[in-house]
Amino acid sequence: MVDELVHYDVVGGIATITLDSPHNRNALSAQLRRELSASLDKAREDDAVRVVQLTHTGPVFCAGMDLKEARGAGAGDQGVNEFPNILNQLWTSPKPVVARLAGPARAGGIGMVAACDIAVAVPEATFSFSEVRIGVIPALISLTVLPRLNARAAHELFLTGDVFDAQRAVEIGLLNACVPSEDLDAAVQRYLTSLTLGGPKALAATKELLARPRPATPSAGFADMNTLSASFFASEEGQEGIKAFAEKRKPNWVPQP
Repeated sequence: MVDELVHYDVVGGIATITLDSPHNRNALSAQLRRELSASLDKAREDDAVRVVQLTHTGPVFCAGMDLKEARGAGAGDQGVNEFPNILNQLWTSPKPVVARLAGPARAGGIGMVAACDIAVAVPEATFSFSEVRIGVIPALISLTVLPRLNARAAHELFLTGDVFDAQRAVEIGLLNACVPSEDLDAAVQRYLTSLTLGGPKALAATKELLARPRPATPSAGFADMNTLSASFFASEEGQEGIKAFAEKRKPNWVPQP
């Protein structure tokens, strides 16, 4: 029996998805991709899950595509063909996704970090868009990474393939925070706890709102946004939240400890 490479666990409304393939630096092998995609689907469909944590075992978060599997394969057989689905699952998840990095990420691993809503790493974590160094390009991950990075940094780092540290990653928009290793779990937990306080439908709709193209001017969007806002104020979830605020209690969607 083959050992699983991705573990899935749910506690207190938080689904923790753990990459556990340290022998190859959590590279995106066919088995890992398959199990990761299945875990993301499971979290999406489970009503008990409010937030998703993406983490890892071993010293490396994710080294990108498994190059041993890629060697000798034709364009139609490359594992990278299955990767868009994983990036899309992370990006479009109606439940917020928090990435916890206790080590480096490379190439496709950075694409996954960028696809998450929030990302926290330790100072020892390093990053590199290493694709050009082996004669390939960061095509797929550009779709999740470029919306996060400022343009000057993107040009520099995509073209050079140079390694950069977690503090630089915060400065250019790839990470939300860089914290000492002893504080990593507490910092991630603060984000996870805060996210469980939001209404499930409101969180999903807010993610969609963040992904919308912005209107040319505020006045061009007021009518649509007013309709959307009013619908949520009048919704069952919105009314429960307003009632809970007035009664100085937690809304009924907050997971019980």
